[in-house]
Amino acid sequence: MEAHYYNVEVNWNQERKGMMCSPELSLSNGVTNSCIEVATPPEFPKGIPGIWSPEHLFTASVSSCFMTTFLAIAENSKLEFTSFKCNSKGKLDQVDGKYLMTEVILEPTVVIVNEKDRDKAERILQKSESACLISNSIKSKITLLTHIES
Repeated sequence: MEAHYYNVEVNWNQERKGMMCSPELSLSNGVTNSCIEVATPPEFPKGIPGIWSPEHLFTASVSSCFMTTFLAIAENSKLEFTSFKCNSKGKLDQVDGKYLMTEVILEPTVVIVNEKDRDKAERILQKSESACLISNSIKSKITLLTHIES
């Protein structure tokens, strides 16, 4: 596979806030505003609550990659399910004097059509975590706590 590039531009606007945009997103789907506001989280000096932070985006990146990987593997495996959701929690810690995102806890819940597919769904969730390109690209520990319902 050929390398792919994803462009993001961040512009500071005031205090500890900025706007993050991707020219590819506005070009590909006709959206005129493909930007989101980003800021220092409130746990840090002059941080601002209620705005996406790099820590939220990091956690969201792992979670959304896990979901899209699950969807592809579930489709290829012909898993019948009616619902997928994933709660995620990113852990920021200080290690050797540096701040690091040390762990991302993923708590997916999948509602399957047939109870007989419970083990298959579990295998697909595990495979999705190990195949997720974002999880494979970071140093953080990934913890998977699965919930399967029928």
